[in-house]
Order: sequence, then C-alpha cells, then structure tokens
Amino acid sequence: MVRVKVFISGPIQGMEGEQGYRERLRKILVEYGYEVVDPWERERVVYSVGGGEWWRNVPIVGFIRRDLEDIEGCDVFVAYLPRLSAGTCMELFYARRCGKRTVVICELENPSPWIVHHSDVLLKSIKELEDHLKRKRVSFKIKKILKT
Repeated sequence: MVRVKVFISGPIQGMEGEQGYRERLRKILVEYGYEVVDPWERERVVYSVGGGEWWRNVPIVGFIRRDLEDIEGCDVFVAYLPRLSAGTCMELFYARRCGKRTVVICELENPSPWIVHHSDVLLKSIKELEDHLKRKRVSFKIKKILKT
C-alpha cells in the first residue's frame, strides 16, 4: 500500500527554539497512516548555527529549492500558522499552484484572504486537525462497509 506523503510547514525564523509543534503534527499524521516529510529534520542544524541571523550563512537558492522539491514530491501540504510567516505563506502558495491538497491550521484571529483562498481545509488548532482526520477515517470506514 502506498502511503500518502504530507509536507509539514510552519514558521521557523524567530521560533527556532519552538518547533515542538512539528513533532506533535508528525505523531498525529503517522497515527493516521501518512508518511511525513518535514524540512526541519534536514534544516535544524542550519538554524542552530549563527544565532538569530542563520540565513546569512546559507546558500539561499539551494535552501529554498530543496523545500520546493519536497513539496512537489508530496500529496498533501499541512501548514501550521500560530503567527504570520512569510516562508510558510510562500510554501502554501507554491503547494496550491502545484495542485497539492492544502490544510492550514491558522491560529490568527483574522487570517489574510490569501491564506483562506489557498487553503482547501482551514482549521483553528492542531486538535481540530486530529478531529478532522478522525472524521475522515470514520467516513472512509462507512463508505467501505457500504460498498461490501
């Protein structure tokens, strides 16, 4: 069985020490049978070097290209937005342009129309993501029973 690949996106710059949401998302997605692609796994070492100005020491084109290639290789794009993030919004736009299914967990009070428009599913919390996946699983099981 081929597993659906999910790319995890979320703010890093200014939140380098607050990436725990990624592990929480990974755990939930894996529990529901998804294969997770998280650029943080590859890039965390970059963020740990150079303090708050890590990006000055990174070849930007290659850095961005790898993330975009990861998005291209995935089926679903999940973005976590506890605050506005230029990188996450750019990745969301790119994922949508590539025809990927987009799920955005947006804790912003009044998200930009750009975020709303490029989200196939817009949720307010990681808990809502878990509830959404649970409903999908139940719905799938009911459809499977009805077919037999």
